Parts: sequence; C-alpha cells; structure tokens
Amino acid sequence: MSSPEPPVPPVSSAAPAPHVPYTGGEKECLHVSLDRHRDVVLWKLEGLDDEQLRRPLTPTGTNLLGLVKHLAAVEYGWFCSPFGRETEPFRFDPATEDMAAGPHETTADILAFYARARAAADASIRETDLETTGTSWDGRVVSMRWVLIHMLEDTVRHAGHMDIVRELIDGAVGSYPGAN
Repeated sequence: MSSPEPPVPPVSSAAPAPHVPYTGGEKECLHVSLDRHRDVVLWKLEGLDDEQLRRPLTPTGTNLLGLVKHLAAVEYGWFCSPFGRETEPFRFDPATEDMAAGPHETTADILAFYARARAAADASIRETDLETTGTSWDGRVVSMRWVLIHMLEDTVRHAGHMDIVRELIDGAVGSYPGAN
C-alpha cells in the first residue's frame, strides 16, 4: 500500500441540512431523503485516516470505505443501467469485490467514484418520471419509483452499519451532523 492518506476532511457538517420538503411531491421527498442519507454516509468518514476507514470490524470484513464503494456501485447499477443511462466501467467485479477497498484503491479514488455515481444517479432521477420502467441487472422490470425507494432503503441500511462501525472505531455517534 502507498503512503498513508490524511484523515478525510469534513464534507458535510459545515453545510446546512438539506431542504426537507414536508409538503413536497413524491419524487422530491424521496430524492431529498436519499440525499440526506448519502450525506450521512460521507459524514461518517470525517476525520478518520485510511487505516481506520479500511479497518474490518465484523467477521465478514465490513468497513467504512467498502460500504461507500458498494453504495457507489449500486447507485450506478440501479439508477443508470436499467434506464439505459451510461455508467463508468468498474475496475472490480461488482458481484464479489464491491464491499472492500482494494489495496490499489485510495480513499480519494473511492470518494470520487461515489461522487460520480451520485451525480449520474441524480441526473437519472431528475430526467426520468417515477412511472418510467427499465430492466434491472437480474431481468426484473422496475420503475424509477421502486428504484428510489429501494436505494433509499439500501442507503439507510448501510448508513446504519456505518453508525456502528464508526462507534467501534472512535466512539463517535450521531444521526446527522449536529444531531446526536
């Protein structure tokens, strides 16, 4: 592995919480909720060094950086591919290598991959009606509505995993920057 990377700088705690559309439309509410939890995923990395981000803290090897890599891959896999949108080529096998950061992958690489996946997914969400359907990687016909709900569930689930892993690393807790 190359020289240690510096701790991840703050990425979201300085920014105000995203607008919450308490009376917004369905698509806006789902998208904002997804964004909020995407930001939590990044917040859980703040201030940790490369070793801490890669440290496996479960028998299956769950670690913070691997969870971010997985979320990036599934953002592309659910929001882009089913709707015929372009995705970047993966430099790993998403079926077997998406939950672990490889020794050749830097923290910056994985964070940039997640940022690109989010941007591509956001474009797909903006430009695709909730009722529009596409075909998923396993042949199921899915609507954008279902994908938004599914990805919100997946992101929240993994943000919860990250809560536990982060607490085990340094005791830090909280559900969102500024909230405990």
